[in-house]
Amino acid sequence: MPNLKKIYEETIVPQLMKDLGIANTMAVPRLQKVVVNVGIGQNKVNPKFAEMVKANIEAITGQRPVIRKSRKAISGFKLRAGDEVGLMVTLRGEKMYDFLQKIAHVTLPRLRDFRGLNPKSFDQAGNFTLGFKEQLIFPEITTEKSESTHGLEVSMIINSKSALKSQKLLESFGFPFMKEQQNG
Repeated sequence: MPNLKKIYEETIVPQLMKDLGIANTMAVPRLQKVVVNVGIGQNKVNPKFAEMVKANIEAITGQRPVIRKSRKAISGFKLRAGDEVGLMVTLRGEKMYDFLQKIAHVTLPRLRDFRGLNPKSFDQAGNFTLGFKEQLIFPEITTEKSESTHGLEVSMIINSKSALKSQKLLESFGFPFMKEQQNG
């Protein structure tokens, strides 16, 4: 499979310039980073859970995750300041493009009853967030290796301020979006 970064620079940028009516190549929407987050709230009940999740995220992204700790105590959640609450990986450069290519062409087609990504998942800044309920849809994770399932969240940070431009960029990367339903 050809490198997504090379495809972006050679074919996607000129196509987006034509489609969006942009004259300057620096004004074309560009991916800045991809952030993968996983919550490890079960860590208190199952101490091995954090290690399993850490190994899974490292296998999926190819990069070691950073442990995120709580900033303040919340008694309703039995949470103390400094408790480990999640794992995070920030991908940039070649690894980011390889990860996006894997999601678009390998992982999303493996989803059961997949009808496309929801275009309402864009925030006001044009960033897109995608949630997965299980880590087992990634080809690196096997059911024998994973004792329990966990979800993960993938946030794609795009320098565009418009959700429409960001959606055009992700569609050109191969991400399928749901079509708007016509009523009546």
